[in-house]
Amino acid sequence: MTIQKQKNLRKQVAPFEKAVMKDSIRQLINTFLPFFTLWFLAYESLSISYFLAFPLTVIAAGFLVRIFIIFHDCCHYSFFKSRQHNKILGTITGVLTMFPYSQWGHSHAIHHATSSNLDKRGTGDIWVLTVTEYKEASIWKKIAYRIYRNPFIMFGVGPIYVFLITNRFNQKNAKKNERMNTYLTNVLIVALAAATCWLVGWQAFLLIQGPIFFISGSIGIWLFYVQHQFEDSYFEEDEHWDYVKAAVEGSSFYKLPKLLQWLTGNIGFHHVHHLSPRVPNYKLEAVHQHTQPLQNVPTITLATSLRSLRFRLWDEENKMFVSFKEIKTRSAVPKASRMSSQTKAEL
Repeated sequence: MTIQKQKNLRKQVAPFEKAVMKDSIRQLINTFLPFFTLWFLAYESLSISYFLAFPLTVIAAGFLVRIFIIFHDCCHYSFFKSRQHNKILGTITGVLTMFPYSQWGHSHAIHHATSSNLDKRGTGDIWVLTVTEYKEASIWKKIAYRIYRNPFIMFGVGPIYVFLITNRFNQKNAKKNERMNTYLTNVLIVALAAATCWLVGWQAFLLIQGPIFFISGSIGIWLFYVQHQFEDSYFEEDEHWDYVKAAVEGSSFYKLPKLLQWLTGNIGFHHVHHLSPRVPNYKLEAVHQHTQPLQNVPTITLATSLRSLRFRLWDEENKMFVSFKEIKTRSAVPKASRMSSQTKAEL
């Protein structure tokens, strides 16, 4: 994509980079009201049967994901026009989702500025090693990486580790405002949990909030994972890295059924979001539909996204994600045989 085409693309998206107050308020109502209603109904259902309450917690988890998307927009200052309003709502939604607003907003901004840059990995990203890095790694690093990339660890233990542990502490060089916001978030989380336990009892709280927390957390990590971990993604070294290419080619269009698209706040249009984080989530689909170049991007569906579970390493030579098994198979093929196959291909 030429520089001129990139400028034209950014120009086409620019008109959508404004929050609309009535749309933001509407989304707050159709998100918060169902979430708290479902929470209350799940609690009331406990007196009948947990088998009646549990399905309600599953649906409520979907609405908590939607609350996180609002939090996410606030971190980009895109949900309201006012930065102060974004910060206030971001802190509130951060308490509900267990994410400190200022800390996560800072690390997420770095993620956007360095996404798909092989020389600037490590902040706000899923841990990715290249094939070469993995081969040259120590045995302990390989073991740690394999454990990290195991789906049961990433989507099972991951939500517990991220939400309950890492989100509760500040980064080493965090500024005062960021540190104070994390402390405030932690205090409010404890206060809210204590008040709820006092009102409904700690057993009921765990039976309801536990599944909501775990399911929404697993969904959130899955969405973040699949939005960048697809077969023909984009990764480049810093000297060749390009912001627009990283957004359009390194972020997927996750084409979900309409209900799931709505619950996940249109975040499946991730290529649009990375191209312009200032576009509110309720405008992402409109940008995709009205911008022709954005319709020719890597597209994955609910079914095809499951293939990403086998992707473990980035193959720099072939510009694609590969599995551990594929690397092992390649290593097992004699060098002479590979050269012979390459020669035949050239002929």
